[in-house]
Amino acid sequence: MSAQEMKRKARFLQPLSEIRELDHKVLIRLEMPGVSKEDLNIQVENDRLRVFAGRQDKQMNGTYLLRERNRGDYEKVFTIDETIDRDSIEAVMKNGILDISLEYKKEVQPRKIEIKGT
Repeated sequence: MSAQEMKRKARFLQPLSEIRELDHKVLIRLEMPGVSKEDLNIQVENDRLRVFAGRQDKQMNGTYLLRERNRGDYEKVFTIDETIDRDSIEAVMKNGILDISLEYKKEVQPRKIEIKGT
């Protein structure tokens, strides 16, 4: 990773994520509290899946005595290979949780072989 990439990455929060495989799909779940679907941008370019969300923090009056919540925008980039069907990627945002489904291309999915004979 170049110095420029590291500097750009330092400006964004990394959402907590989990990745699992189920039924010929890769499922990605990202936690992004305070983000609505209107604030979200998901892009696929070549072998990169980029998730960006601009978070709108409410301006609060007073002086903080404690603030444990991070401020800032979210960004996470995943590398995807040629086995993923780019046209079948779906995303659902609900209650600050983003679920992304990446389906494998048909030609790389397991195929049941018909057995012929008597």
